[in-house]
Amino acid sequence: MEKRERVIKIRCTDAEYDALVERSTKLRLAEWIRETCLGVPAKRGAPLPTVSPELQRQLAGIGNNLNQIARAINRSQWNSIDKVSVISELVNIQRSMAIIKTEHSNDR
Repeated sequence: MEKRERVIKIRCTDAEYDALVERSTKLRLAEWIRETCLGVPAKRGAPLPTVSPELQRQLAGIGNNLNQIARAINRSQWNSIDKVSVISELVNIQRSMAIIKTEHSNDR
């Protein structure tokens, strides 16, 4: 699949923008404009897996905690060996979280 790298910027009034959004049959305006102007249907990506809302909240909380830990490591005066050790553990936790998310996906 060819990567989209070119950007087209247009200026419009609030009324023009609202009219475009109102006419759009797609969730994303850019996708609708491509289909309308180029006459080519949008290519569908792989569907995202669905995860139970409770599990998603728990994973998000864990992720937030991990981000706070990473910021603390970057701000502090830890020696290199300690930083590498903690970062290694963070990577292991990230991998474990990905496995848990996959195991609890409704799209298995």
